[in-house]
Amino acid sequence: MIKIAPSLLAADFTKLGSEVESLNTTQANMLHLDIMDGIFVPNISFGYDIVKQIRPISSLIFDVHLMISNASKYIDKFADAGANSITVHYEAVDDVEAIINYIHSKGLRAAVSVKPATPIESIAQYLPLMDMLLIMSVEPGFGGQKYIASSTEKIQCARRIISEKGLKTSIQVDGGVNASNVAEVYKAGADIAVAGTAVFGKADRNAAVNDLMERTL
Repeated sequence: MIKIAPSLLAADFTKLGSEVESLNTTQANMLHLDIMDGIFVPNISFGYDIVKQIRPISSLIFDVHLMISNASKYIDKFADAGANSITVHYEAVDDVEAIINYIHSKGLRAAVSVKPATPIESIAQYLPLMDMLLIMSVEPGFGGQKYIASSTEKIQCARRIISEKGLKTSIQVDGGVNASNVAEVYKAGADIAVAGTAVFGKADRNAAVNDLMERTL
């Protein structure tokens, strides 16, 4: 069964506290936090102060996705704000190994993300170092996009390499995952699906999470 990581980007920010709390009784075990700077991606979301403010009201794993340039400058800030896992983009960092090691030095899980056009083979050498690989199944920057069909083959490729290397690296998929394709994503080899409107767009968050998970049984 796949794990579901609701994306806060799809929440109603006029009632952010209650939106976060609405997940506390669901089977979701992590909250995906998209941090955008308007440089690496053409959108701006929120920063470490928001993460720090919502940390006390949630026991979920805070899965911080840094879609930003100069990510290394902000690792400490997000660690102090309450992140449990930090994802950086392969395309936005100069030294992938160094930043993975630094995230680990803060006692956090480290992940690397790749954009749709970046081949999995590009980051294969780093898979043994990271806890999780995040495959973007839409162009990063905006929620509500349609799942890119070729992402399925990319997930399969990543799962094959991870299996061949005998690794325990998790595969997370982010972008356009919903009730109609979550089973396809899971069958291809994903462990975790980021879900935005598929969870926060539903009145009953518990039912929404359960529905997505049950479709992968």
